[in-house]
Amino acid sequence: MRYNKLIGTDIKISHISLGGASFSNIYGTFDEAQGVGLIKTSLDHGINYVETGPWYGQGTSELTIGKALSDVPRDTFFVGSKVGRYEKEMEKMFDFSAEKTEAGVDNTLRRLGLDYVDIIQVHDATFAPDISVVLKETLPALERAVRDGKARYIGLADYDIDLMQEIVEESEVKISTILSYAKSTLFDNRLQNYTKYFKDKGIGIINAATTGMGLLSSKGPQIWHPASDDIKAICRKASEYCKSKDVELARIATWFSLNQPDIDTNICGFYNVEQLLDTLDVLDKGLTDVEKNVLQEIQVRFFDKVTLHWDDVELPAYKAEMEKLQKTPE
Repeated sequence: MRYNKLIGTDIKISHISLGGASFSNIYGTFDEAQGVGLIKTSLDHGINYVETGPWYGQGTSELTIGKALSDVPRDTFFVGSKVGRYEKEMEKMFDFSAEKTEAGVDNTLRRLGLDYVDIIQVHDATFAPDISVVLKETLPALERAVRDGKARYIGLADYDIDLMQEIVEESEVKISTILSYAKSTLFDNRLQNYTKYFKDKGIGIINAATTGMGLLSSKGPQIWHPASDDIKAICRKASEYCKSKDVELARIATWFSLNQPDIDTNICGFYNVEQLLDTLDVLDKGLTDVEKNVLQEIQVRFFDKVTLHWDDVELPAYKAEMEKLQKTPE
């Protein structure tokens, strides 16, 4: 395992980290015993950072991680969790108020069975009613949590990197880390446009979703994936080309992300131990000559001409759904 200094913190973090979304039903049927075993195996192989949040299974992920870590010495791992996004029901999904944030931190610690988390992040501030709520309520509440010893560092986790940059610029509360997802991939590598800015600010950079939440894999994305049908079709064609060469798209996509510069850690969501070991193998040994050739070919064929993304998709859809709910008589 390779380890990097997570800028903005005193954490020496594994280059591959473990994503907690897998410990829920987001990416398929979840088995708790299998999840606990996967977490322990990940730690045994040198992964030292586990990323989670109450949104993943509405607490299932945190509870599973808590069980796995219950007999592990606290000074041998780091945990990051989140506030702001909670419930499955649309009208209860987001709450960035100070009161809910404080309760959210306490509930997270209870589920994890920990006295503190290493990083507590604002989850998807994109969906806050106004950025001022995040600046005046969420972040000050997290600052109090740090002061009270419930967390060590404060971070932001969002798809919108421009918004995270705006919050960093305007916040009176120290931001130590940012988490960007699906923007250090074969189809969208825009995180590289921001790494110097955040590094210069002394902010650590966490990347997630190396396969674009399943787009860059032979299996393909879940039905809930926000990408357009056109984007899914392009990624499916890339996957089919890989299959024709007996190559797994997820492997070469992961290698691409793991080798981007100025990223402190890459959060990977493993469904089973085989995926974990395969990713570790990619980090350690790299790609075969055949895989390298296929990577170059799919970059030219599918991903070099245009950046594929779902900017401005989820927020309008959320607002439209909320308006519909508000108009529905009780």
